[in-house]
Amino acid sequence: MKRKLIAILLAALLVLALAACSGGDGGKTTNPTAAPAPAGEKLTMGTGGESGTYYAFGGVLANYIGQNSDLSINVVSTGGTAANITGIHNGLYDLATVQSDVSTYAYFGTNSFAENGAINDFRVLGALYAETVQIVTCDASLTSVADLKGKSVCVGDVGSGTYFNTVDVLAAYDMTLDDITPVYQSFGDSTESIKDGKIDAAFICAGAPTNAVVDLATSKSVYLISIDEEHMAKLLDACPWYASLTIPAGTYSGFDQDAVTITVKATLVAKASLSDDAAYKIVSTIFNNTEAIAGLHGKGAELSLSFATEGIAVPFHPGAARYFAEKGITVSTAG
Repeated sequence: MKRKLIAILLAALLVLALAACSGGDGGKTTNPTAAPAPAGEKLTMGTGGESGTYYAFGGVLANYIGQNSDLSINVVSTGGTAANITGIHNGLYDLATVQSDVSTYAYFGTNSFAENGAINDFRVLGALYAETVQIVTCDASLTSVADLKGKSVCVGDVGSGTYFNTVDVLAAYDMTLDDITPVYQSFGDSTESIKDGKIDAAFICAGAPTNAVVDLATSKSVYLISIDEEHMAKLLDACPWYASLTIPAGTYSGFDQDAVTITVKATLVAKASLSDDAAYKIVSTIFNNTEAIAGLHGKGAELSLSFATEGIAVPFHPGAARYFAEKGITVSTAG
């Protein structure tokens, strides 16, 4: 009798256990120890200083791609374009944001890369937005690039895209770094130095408005030095990869006049060995969702298929080329 009672109790307990497993989800059983779905590729993206647009917008793109694909992208702060290209070459980064002008120098081994040779183991995924060379100061007496002679001026991090832009702009005025006291700092450090009176001006190449300059404008009167028409023509003749661009008044608090400067393209690149599948996922996730990305960061409003593909000298990644081909756009994948 006792054995029969025990058997009945055990059977009842088994029924209750099975009921608990099937309750609360329409009768479907769940297994809390089941293995998760296989993860996609884990990638690292080199960007720029933490106060710059590369880092901020790169983070937005990485998060959005991670939430809408099986890729995982870790964003790291770096010294900028040259450091990113070298980092890809050395295996530190899978992706990077770079200036279109400097990436062209690197790929073909010209200009600033002529001495050490070309670095061409990276490919373009697409141009993202216009980068403007902003010459920032809080000294209202500095109204021309020529006025920077003898002044302490930040020229960006060593080897950054901003450094090369500075050299080009100074050359248009028959000046070199020897005519100024160059200081090598990130965007955030340079604007802090301006605020503290340690330097007179700073070259900053980034999408405007730039966070570091926005912060500076909250405590100081900010001025942007324009490139005049004569020297602009000279600069564009010597460096045709630039284009003229006007930063409108009101871009920064208290900034009440337009500033004429030059622009290049902020471009997303990848190591040449990145899988075609990953490259396709990255590009399609970005350019199929431009409105959503624009809602997360202002630079998303500049994303477009034409801007992404026009005026790019470095070859595209085959995975990116496949996506653009689906949109009726042919890009080169050969150097």
